[in-house]
Amino acid sequence: MQLPYSDELNIGNLSRLFDNTSNCYKFFWFQAILQKVDLKRNRFTFEELINEMIADAWYMVTEYHLRLGPLGVTDNLEDVVKYIHERYRFMSSEKRDNILAFLEKTNDKDIKKYKRDLTLNVPYRLQVPFFDEVTIDKKLWKGSIKHLTHEINMQKRLMYYFPVVDGIRTVIEVDDLWAEYLYTHKDILKGWTQLKLIQYLQNKNPSVPGIADKIEAPVSRNIERVRKYWNLIIKMDSSIREIYGDIALADESISVDHFVPWQYVAHDELWNLHPTTKSINSSKSNLLPTWNLYFNSLGELEYRAYVLKNNNDIVLKEFNRIAPYHLNNQEIRKQLYEDKLDRNSFIIRLENVIKPVYDSAKIMGFKEWTYDGKKGL
Repeated sequence: MQLPYSDELNIGNLSRLFDNTSNCYKFFWFQAILQKVDLKRNRFTFEELINEMIADAWYMVTEYHLRLGPLGVTDNLEDVVKYIHERYRFMSSEKRDNILAFLEKTNDKDIKKYKRDLTLNVPYRLQVPFFDEVTIDKKLWKGSIKHLTHEINMQKRLMYYFPVVDGIRTVIEVDDLWAEYLYTHKDILKGWTQLKLIQYLQNKNPSVPGIADKIEAPVSRNIERVRKYWNLIIKMDSSIREIYGDIALADESISVDHFVPWQYVAHDELWNLHPTTKSINSSKSNLLPTWNLYFNSLGELEYRAYVLKNNNDIVLKEFNRIAPYHLNNQEIRKQLYEDKLDRNSFIIRLENVIKPVYDSAKIMGFKEWTYDGKKGL
Protein backbone atom coordinates (compact mmCIF):
# COMPACT_ATOMS: atom_id res chain seq x y z
CA MET A 1 0.00 0.00 0.00
CA GLN A 2 1.50 3.33 -1.09
CA LEU A 3 1.25 6.20 1.37
CA PRO A 4 0.28 9.72 0.25
CA TYR A 5 3.26 11.67 -1.11
CA SER A 6 4.66 14.86 0.44
CA ASP A 7 7.26 17.27 -0.95
CA GLU A 8 8.30 18.31 2.56
CA LEU A 9 8.30 15.07 4.57
CA ASN A 10 10.19 11.79 4.30
CA ILE A 11 7.36 9.37 3.62
CA GLY A 12 9.86 6.58 2.96
CA ASN A 13 10.81 6.68 6.63
CA LEU A 14 7.14 6.66 7.61
CA SER A 15 6.57 3.57 5.46
CA ARG A 16 9.18 1.71 7.54
CA LEU A 17 7.49 2.56 10.84
CA PHE A 18 6.39 -1.02 11.49
CA ASP A 19 9.49 -2.82 10.26
CA ASN A 20 10.96 -5.29 12.76
CA THR A 21 7.86 -5.23 14.96
CA SER A 22 8.10 -7.74 17.81
CA ASN A 23 4.97 -6.67 19.73
CA CYS A 24 1.71 -4.86 19.09
CA TYR A 25 2.47 -1.57 20.82
CA LYS A 26 3.73 0.37 17.77
CA PHE A 27 0.45 -0.12 15.91
CA PHE A 28 -1.69 1.05 18.80
CA TRP A 29 0.63 3.96 19.72
CA PHE A 30 0.66 5.35 16.18
CA GLN A 31 -3.08 4.79 15.83
CA ALA A 32 -3.60 6.72 19.08
CA ILE A 33 -1.66 9.67 17.67
CA LEU A 34 -3.79 9.55 14.52
CA GLN A 35 -6.90 9.49 16.68
CA LYS A 36 -5.92 12.60 18.63
CA VAL A 37 -4.07 14.90 16.24
CA ASP A 38 -5.83 17.67 14.34
CA LEU A 39 -5.03 21.14 13.04
CA LYS A 40 -5.69 22.73 16.45
CA ARG A 41 -3.98 20.31 18.84
CA ASN A 42 -0.68 18.51 18.48
CA ARG A 43 0.50 18.01 22.11
CA PHE A 44 -0.51 14.93 24.09
CA THR A 45 0.58 13.26 27.29
CA PHE A 46 1.70 9.67 27.39
CA GLU A 47 -1.35 8.86 29.51
CA GLU A 48 -3.78 10.27 26.95
CA LEU A 49 -2.27 8.08 24.25
CA ILE A 50 -2.06 4.99 26.42
CA ASN A 51 -5.77 5.40 27.23
CA GLU A 52 -6.50 5.46 23.50
CA MET A 53 -4.43 2.29 23.04
CA ILE A 54 -6.40 0.44 25.71
CA ALA A 55 -9.71 1.57 24.21
CA ASP A 56 -8.60 0.48 20.74
CA ALA A 57 -7.57 -2.97 21.96
CA TRP A 58 -10.67 -3.42 24.11
CA TYR A 59 -13.09 -5.12 21.74
CA MET A 60 -10.66 -7.47 20.01
CA VAL A 61 -9.38 -8.78 23.35
CA THR A 62 -12.62 -8.99 25.37
CA GLU A 63 -14.97 -10.11 22.60
CA TYR A 64 -12.71 -12.19 20.35
CA HIS A 65 -9.97 -13.32 22.78
CA LEU A 66 -7.29 -12.26 20.31
CA ARG A 67 -3.73 -12.66 21.53
CA LEU A 68 -1.76 -9.44 21.09
CA GLY A 69 1.69 -10.82 21.84
CA PRO A 70 3.75 -13.95 21.20
CA LEU A 71 2.54 -17.16 22.82
CA GLY A 72 3.82 -17.46 26.38
CA VAL A 73 5.03 -13.85 26.53
CA THR A 74 3.31 -11.30 28.77
CA ASP A 75 1.67 -8.51 26.79
CA ASN A 76 0.87 -5.50 28.96
CA LEU A 77 -1.76 -4.08 26.62
CA GLU A 78 -3.66 -7.36 26.45
CA ASP A 79 -3.26 -7.87 30.20
CA VAL A 80 -4.54 -4.44 31.23
CA VAL A 81 -7.63 -4.90 29.03
CA LYS A 82 -8.32 -8.28 30.62
CA TYR A 83 -7.72 -6.87 34.10
CA ILE A 84 -10.24 -4.04 33.63
CA HIS A 85 -12.76 -6.36 31.97
CA GLU A 86 -12.62 -8.88 34.81
CA ARG A 87 -12.14 -6.49 37.73
CA TYR A 88 -14.70 -3.83 36.78
CA ARG A 89 -17.14 -5.97 34.77
CA PHE A 90 -17.32 -3.72 31.74
CA MET A 91 -19.08 -5.44 28.83
CA SER A 92 -17.20 -6.31 25.66
CA SER A 93 -19.61 -3.99 23.86
CA GLU A 94 -18.97 -1.09 26.26
CA LYS A 95 -18.88 2.23 24.44
CA ARG A 96 -15.42 3.51 23.69
CA ASP A 97 -16.12 6.86 25.34
CA ASN A 98 -17.06 5.09 28.58
CA ILE A 99 -13.81 3.14 28.60
CA LEU A 100 -11.84 6.34 28.04
CA ALA A 101 -13.75 8.18 30.77
CA PHE A 102 -13.01 5.37 33.23
CA LEU A 103 -9.31 5.35 32.31
CA GLU A 104 -9.05 9.12 32.79
CA LYS A 105 -10.54 9.00 36.30
CA THR A 106 -9.37 5.71 37.79
CA ASN A 107 -6.86 5.66 40.62
CA ASP A 108 -6.40 1.89 40.46
CA LYS A 109 -2.70 1.31 41.24
CA ASP A 110 -2.49 -1.78 39.04
CA ILE A 111 -3.86 0.10 36.04
CA LYS A 112 -1.40 2.93 36.69
CA LYS A 113 1.44 0.42 36.67
CA TYR A 114 0.24 -1.13 33.43
CA LYS A 115 0.16 2.33 31.88
CA ARG A 116 3.71 3.11 33.02
CA ASP A 117 4.97 -0.19 31.66
CA LEU A 118 3.39 0.55 28.28
CA THR A 119 5.47 3.73 27.97
CA LEU A 120 8.86 2.09 28.50
CA ASN A 121 9.98 1.67 24.87
CA VAL A 122 7.55 2.36 22.06
CA PRO A 123 7.21 6.17 22.38
CA TYR A 124 10.97 6.41 21.82
CA ARG A 125 11.60 3.49 19.46
CA LEU A 126 8.72 4.12 17.06
CA GLN A 127 10.68 6.78 15.20
CA VAL A 128 13.91 4.82 14.75
CA PRO A 129 13.45 4.83 10.91
CA PHE A 130 13.75 8.64 11.10
CA PHE A 131 17.05 8.65 13.01
CA ASP A 132 19.24 9.55 10.05
CA GLU A 133 21.12 12.54 11.40
CA VAL A 134 22.28 11.30 14.80
CA THR A 135 22.96 7.75 15.89
CA ILE A 136 21.52 6.89 19.29
CA ASP A 137 24.11 5.02 21.36
CA LYS A 138 22.79 1.60 22.40
CA LYS A 139 23.56 2.34 26.05
CA LEU A 140 21.10 5.23 26.03
CA TRP A 141 18.15 2.95 25.39
CA LYS A 142 18.56 1.38 28.82
CA GLY A 143 19.74 4.47 30.65
CA SER A 144 18.24 7.77 31.73
CA ILE A 145 15.03 8.71 29.91
CA LYS A 146 16.01 12.38 30.08
CA HIS A 147 19.31 11.66 28.35
CA LEU A 148 17.54 9.53 25.75
CA THR A 149 14.87 12.12 24.99
CA HIS A 150 17.58 14.82 24.80
CA GLU A 151 19.36 12.84 22.07
CA ILE A 152 16.09 12.13 20.25
CA ASN A 153 15.14 15.82 20.37
CA MET A 154 18.36 16.60 18.48
CA GLN A 155 17.08 14.74 15.41
CA LYS A 156 15.66 16.74 12.51
CA ARG A 157 12.27 16.24 10.90
CA LEU A 158 10.98 13.72 13.41
CA MET A 159 7.26 13.14 13.63
CA TYR A 160 7.21 14.28 17.25
CA TYR A 161 9.47 15.49 20.06
CA PHE A 162 9.47 15.44 23.87
CA PRO A 163 9.10 18.98 25.29
CA VAL A 164 8.20 17.65 28.76
CA VAL A 165 9.64 14.52 30.38
CA ASP A 166 7.73 13.50 33.50
CA GLY A 167 6.83 9.81 33.64
CA ILE A 168 3.27 9.09 32.54
CA ARG A 169 2.76 12.86 32.19
CA THR A 170 5.52 13.11 29.57
CA VAL A 171 4.34 15.18 26.61
CA ILE A 172 4.90 14.54 22.92
CA GLU A 173 4.56 17.41 20.46
CA VAL A 174 3.83 16.45 16.88
CA ASP A 175 5.76 18.51 14.34
CA ASP A 176 3.47 21.01 12.58
CA LEU A 177 4.12 19.64 9.10
CA TRP A 178 3.57 16.10 10.30
CA ALA A 179 0.43 17.09 12.19
CA GLU A 180 -1.04 18.54 9.00
CA TYR A 181 -0.04 15.44 7.01
CA LEU A 182 -1.42 13.00 9.59
CA TYR A 183 -4.69 14.89 9.91
CA THR A 184 -5.16 15.37 6.14
CA HIS A 185 -4.54 11.70 5.37
CA LYS A 186 -5.95 10.24 8.59
CA ASP A 187 -8.30 7.72 6.96
CA ILE A 188 -5.64 6.36 4.58
CA LEU A 189 -3.06 6.13 7.35
CA LYS A 190 -5.51 4.39 9.68
CA GLY A 191 -6.28 1.86 6.94
CA TRP A 192 -2.56 1.28 6.41
CA THR A 193 -1.95 0.84 10.13
CA GLN A 194 -4.84 -1.59 10.47
CA LEU A 195 -3.61 -3.60 7.49
CA LYS A 196 -0.22 -3.96 9.19
CA LEU A 197 -1.95 -4.80 12.48
CA ILE A 198 -4.06 -7.48 10.81
CA GLN A 199 -0.95 -9.08 9.34
CA TYR A 200 0.69 -9.02 12.76
CA LEU A 201 -2.38 -10.50 14.50
CA GLN A 202 -2.72 -13.24 11.88
CA ASN A 203 0.81 -14.29 12.73
CA LYS A 204 0.08 -14.34 16.46
CA ASN A 205 -3.36 -16.00 16.08
CA PRO A 206 -2.82 -18.44 13.18
CA SER A 207 -5.90 -20.57 13.84
CA VAL A 208 -8.34 -17.66 14.15
CA PRO A 209 -10.48 -16.84 11.09
CA GLY A 210 -11.71 -13.41 10.07
CA ILE A 211 -9.04 -11.30 11.82
CA ALA A 212 -9.90 -8.32 9.62
CA ASP A 213 -13.44 -8.32 11.02
CA LYS A 214 -12.27 -8.46 14.63
CA ILE A 215 -10.15 -5.38 15.14
CA GLU A 216 -13.17 -3.12 15.65
CA ALA A 217 -16.74 -3.57 16.83
CA PRO A 218 -19.07 -4.25 13.88
CA VAL A 219 -21.39 -1.48 12.82
CA SER A 220 -24.20 -3.91 12.03
CA ARG A 221 -24.92 -7.45 10.87
CA ASN A 222 -27.85 -8.66 8.82
CA ILE A 223 -28.92 -12.30 8.88
CA GLU A 224 -32.57 -11.57 8.17
CA ARG A 225 -32.22 -13.43 4.84
CA VAL A 226 -31.20 -16.58 6.72
CA ARG A 227 -34.04 -16.18 9.20
CA LYS A 228 -36.54 -16.00 6.30
CA TYR A 229 -34.91 -19.04 4.72
CA TRP A 230 -35.32 -21.12 7.88
CA ASN A 231 -38.88 -19.86 8.34
CA LEU A 232 -39.63 -21.16 4.85
CA ILE A 233 -38.09 -24.55 5.66
CA ILE A 234 -40.06 -24.77 8.94
CA LYS A 235 -43.24 -23.88 7.01
CA MET A 236 -42.51 -26.71 4.57
CA ASP A 237 -41.66 -29.14 7.38
CA SER A 238 -43.58 -28.31 10.56
CA SER A 239 -41.97 -31.19 12.48
CA ILE A 240 -38.58 -29.41 12.67
CA ARG A 241 -37.34 -28.87 16.23
CA GLU A 242 -34.49 -26.77 17.52
CA ILE A 243 -31.34 -28.58 18.61
CA TYR A 244 -30.74 -27.43 22.20
CA GLY A 245 -34.11 -27.73 23.92
CA ASP A 246 -35.86 -30.04 21.42
CA ILE A 247 -38.60 -27.43 20.99
CA ALA A 248 -40.98 -27.47 18.02
CA LEU A 249 -40.36 -24.36 15.94
CA ALA A 250 -43.56 -24.24 13.87
CA ASP A 251 -45.24 -21.80 16.26
CA GLU A 252 -42.10 -19.97 17.41
CA SER A 253 -40.71 -16.60 16.39
CA ILE A 254 -37.26 -17.94 15.61
CA SER A 255 -33.79 -16.51 16.11
CA VAL A 256 -30.78 -17.58 14.07
CA ASP A 257 -27.92 -18.99 16.11
CA HIS A 258 -24.25 -19.26 15.16
CA PHE A 259 -23.27 -22.76 16.30
CA VAL A 260 -19.64 -21.63 16.64
CA PRO A 261 -20.10 -18.11 18.03
CA TRP A 262 -20.01 -15.18 15.66
CA GLN A 263 -17.57 -13.55 18.08
CA TYR A 264 -15.06 -16.16 16.90
CA VAL A 265 -15.91 -16.84 13.26
CA ALA A 266 -16.90 -13.22 12.41
CA HIS A 267 -19.02 -14.38 9.49
CA ASP A 268 -22.59 -15.41 8.70
CA GLU A 269 -21.97 -18.52 6.63
CA LEU A 270 -25.03 -20.72 6.18
CA TRP A 271 -23.37 -23.94 7.37
CA ASN A 272 -22.83 -22.44 10.85
CA LEU A 273 -26.37 -21.04 11.19
CA HIS A 274 -29.53 -22.75 12.44
CA PRO A 275 -32.88 -21.76 13.97
CA THR A 276 -33.60 -21.67 17.69
CA THR A 277 -35.86 -19.74 20.04
CA LYS A 278 -35.07 -16.20 21.09
CA SER A 279 -34.69 -17.15 24.75
CA ILE A 280 -32.30 -20.03 24.03
CA ASN A 281 -30.25 -17.88 21.65
CA SER A 282 -29.96 -15.24 24.37
CA SER A 283 -28.99 -17.89 26.91
CA LYS A 284 -26.27 -19.36 24.67
CA SER A 285 -24.79 -15.93 23.94
CA ASN A 286 -21.18 -16.27 22.71
CA LEU A 287 -20.55 -19.72 24.21
CA LEU A 288 -19.70 -22.99 22.49
CA PRO A 289 -22.47 -25.63 22.56
CA THR A 290 -21.08 -28.88 23.98
CA TRP A 291 -20.03 -30.79 20.89
CA ASN A 292 -21.00 -34.33 21.96
CA LEU A 293 -24.47 -33.19 23.00
CA TYR A 294 -25.43 -31.03 20.05
CA PHE A 295 -23.47 -31.63 16.86
CA ASN A 296 -25.40 -34.69 15.75
CA SER A 297 -28.66 -32.79 16.16
CA LEU A 298 -27.20 -29.92 14.15
CA GLY A 299 -26.14 -32.34 11.43
CA GLU A 300 -29.63 -33.89 11.26
CA LEU A 301 -31.26 -30.47 11.08
CA GLU A 302 -28.92 -29.18 8.38
CA TYR A 303 -29.43 -32.38 6.37
CA ARG A 304 -33.20 -31.98 6.46
CA ALA A 305 -32.78 -28.46 5.08
CA TYR A 306 -30.41 -29.83 2.43
CA VAL A 307 -32.97 -32.45 1.33
CA LEU A 308 -35.72 -29.84 1.11
CA LYS A 309 -33.46 -27.62 -0.96
CA ASN A 310 -32.89 -30.46 -3.41
CA ASN A 311 -36.54 -31.59 -3.61
CA ASN A 312 -38.53 -28.35 -3.43
CA ASP A 313 -38.26 -25.66 -6.10
CA ILE A 314 -39.44 -22.90 -3.75
CA VAL A 315 -36.75 -23.72 -1.18
CA LEU A 316 -34.14 -24.08 -3.93
CA LYS A 317 -35.04 -20.64 -5.28
CA GLU A 318 -34.65 -19.10 -1.81
CA PHE A 319 -31.38 -20.97 -1.27
CA ASN A 320 -29.98 -19.58 -4.50
CA ARG A 321 -31.11 -16.09 -3.50
CA ILE A 322 -29.25 -16.07 -0.18
CA ALA A 323 -26.19 -18.13 -1.21
CA PRO A 324 -24.26 -15.15 -2.65
CA TYR A 325 -24.45 -13.49 0.78
CA HIS A 326 -24.06 -16.50 3.07
CA LEU A 327 -21.92 -19.02 1.18
CA ASN A 328 -18.77 -17.13 0.34
CA ASN A 329 -16.39 -20.09 0.28
CA GLN A 330 -16.97 -21.84 -3.03
CA GLU A 331 -15.06 -24.93 -1.99
CA ILE A 332 -17.29 -25.42 1.07
CA ARG A 333 -20.38 -24.67 -0.99
CA LYS A 334 -19.46 -27.39 -3.45
CA GLN A 335 -18.49 -29.82 -0.69
CA LEU A 336 -21.66 -29.42 1.39
CA TYR A 337 -24.39 -28.51 -1.07
CA GLU A 338 -23.75 -30.59 -4.16
CA ASP A 339 -26.60 -32.86 -5.19
CA LYS A 340 -27.24 -36.47 -4.17
CA LEU A 341 -25.39 -36.62 -0.85
CA ASP A 342 -26.74 -39.25 1.52
CA ARG A 343 -27.28 -38.46 5.20
CA ASN A 344 -24.02 -39.88 6.48
CA SER A 345 -21.91 -38.24 3.78
CA PHE A 346 -23.49 -34.84 4.40
CA ILE A 347 -23.03 -34.98 8.20
CA ILE A 348 -19.42 -36.17 7.88
CA ARG A 349 -18.66 -33.31 5.49
CA LEU A 350 -20.36 -30.81 7.79
CA GLU A 351 -18.29 -32.08 10.70
CA ASN A 352 -15.10 -31.73 8.65
CA VAL A 353 -15.97 -28.08 8.06
CA ILE A 354 -17.15 -27.11 11.55
CA LYS A 355 -15.04 -29.20 13.94
CA PRO A 356 -11.66 -27.54 13.22
CA VAL A 357 -13.27 -24.11 13.70
CA TYR A 358 -14.96 -25.28 16.91
CA ASP A 359 -11.71 -26.69 18.30
CA SER A 360 -9.81 -23.49 17.49
CA ALA A 361 -12.45 -21.40 19.28
CA LYS A 362 -12.13 -23.66 22.31
CA ILE A 363 -8.34 -23.25 22.32
CA MET A 364 -8.82 -19.47 22.16
CA GLY A 365 -10.81 -19.52 25.39
CA PHE A 366 -14.45 -19.76 24.32
CA LYS A 367 -16.25 -21.72 27.03
CA GLU A 368 -18.59 -24.65 26.51
CA TRP A 369 -22.29 -24.37 27.22
CA THR A 370 -25.14 -26.77 27.96
CA TYR A 371 -28.79 -25.79 27.89
CA ASP A 372 -30.61 -26.68 31.10
CA GLY A 373 -34.10 -25.61 30.12
CA LYS A 374 -33.84 -22.17 31.74
CA LYS A 375 -30.35 -20.75 31.38
CA GLY A 376 -26.87 -21.60 30.17
CA LEU A 377 -24.57 -23.49 32.50
